[in-house]
Amino acid sequence: MDDRLRYDHATAALEPPFAILDLAAMRANAADLVRRAAGKPIRVATKSVRSRAVLERVLAMDGFRGLMAFTLPEALWLAGHGFTDILVAYPTADRQALAALAGDAHAARRITVTVDSAAHLDFIESAVAATHPRAEIRVCVDLDAGYVAFGGKFRAGALRSPIREPDQAADLAAAIAKRPGLRLTGLMAYEAQIAGVGDAPPANAAYTRVLRLVQERSARELIVRRGRIVNAVRQIADLEFVNGGGTGCIERTVREKAVTEVAAGSGLFHPRLFDFYRSFTGHPAALFALPVVRRPNPDTATVLGGGYLASGPAGPSRLPQPYLPAGLRYAPEEGAGEVQTPLLGQAAQDLRIGDRVWFRHAKAGEMCERFDTLHLIDGDAVVESAPTYRGEGRTFL
Repeated sequence: MDDRLRYDHATAALEPPFAILDLAAMRANAADLVRRAAGKPIRVATKSVRSRAVLERVLAMDGFRGLMAFTLPEALWLAGHGFTDILVAYPTADRQALAALAGDAHAARRITVTVDSAAHLDFIESAVAATHPRAEIRVCVDLDAGYVAFGGKFRAGALRSPIREPDQAADLAAAIAKRPGLRLTGLMAYEAQIAGVGDAPPANAAYTRVLRLVQERSARELIVRRGRIVNAVRQIADLEFVNGGGTGCIERTVREKAVTEVAAGSGLFHPRLFDFYRSFTGHPAALFALPVVRRPNPDTATVLGGGYLASGPAGPSRLPQPYLPAGLRYAPEEGAGEVQTPLLGQAAQDLRIGDRVWFRHAKAGEMCERFDTLHLIDGDAVVESAPTYRGEGRTFL
């Protein structure tokens, strides 16, 4: 039975729109991530999953340890549900959440917050000043892992931390050490220009050659600089972890002795943007189904909804992919619409009112902000209906 028939059969009792997670595909993706990590633990990026039940399934697999959350309120909620070793990977300016963390010794032992400046330290201390008794707050320093060349005129990578050199990291580590109630426990550096940019894009050959050259030079530069930073900071603090990488570059990052763990999340669901890497081939695991509701002409099938665009620079790469049946494409003048999406192509001619079209989101966890449930499919049956964060009434971002 092909995937389209299998998914249609498994969800015959459900009315679209809805979302599914193919457990066999996710297990295969997880096993490949673990293989690529070569023995180093993988911290699961929650933004790419956004379902407690699915996070529990992943952490029960060998090779996965700890969570990388995206907000402090999310981390507090997860800690309250029994999750441990939670790194909040982005700085917080949430005073109430910081006060709650400082006032909860149970959560404070399980959560690490991220900083990249003395201003963050000042903000944390101000937010928790009135909290008594106050638990020690675990802190991680975020590093700039971007690639800079030509005297700073060229840069590749996300604009994250201002901490780039060993002396800057050591100075911030020393500042943390001088502040009672704060303890530096880790470092992280996300090489977005490698991990999040596929090196086999559907673009012209010249662009691909330049992209691969930049990624190779960036990886060589970072392995030296990250190692020096870690050595400098270890002179000041007893680090528990050094986190790096992402789904797109696990096998590169784990080769660095300074890195103790890698992060991954998107690779579990394998959304559309992760089709364009040479080093691995994943299995599409997370899909959503939309019903055909119109046939405006013999060559067009229109589905309900569909405008579930991904974050990032606007463009075709951020659109969901009409996946099954194969061969569908958007009407160029409409694209993915708010309430309806016309689809063209040979396959559209055979679709009838009430048929389903299966889509892949461009990114992983963002799909879960559109649906309150992930229907988990094993084989040709739904074995569990797991709430997403949204399904539990939680919309952290």
